[in-house]
Amino acid sequence: MVNDFGQQALLSILSHLVFIGLAWWALQAVRLDKLIRSNHVFQARLLYILLAIVIGSSVSNFFLDYYQRSKQLPLIMQYIQM
Repeated sequence: MVNDFGQQALLSILSHLVFIGLAWWALQAVRLDKLIRSNHVFQARLLYILLAIVIGSSVSNFFLDYYQRSKQLPLIMQYIQM
């Protein structure tokens, strides 16, 4: 049981990191510099980082929730057979 918590924690951390990295990579294709005032490079980079974290975490949470729900599907069959 405790080992399962460790595996879930590791899966969650890796999932978040992978999807944040993917979001960062995808955001590189967006030209936000057209919307940002000149000489605000630090704020632009911070915006990219925050957007990557928000998007990546949201997508990761979606997939982790989907994974958890799919693991719980066999329990429906046990409930129906009662």
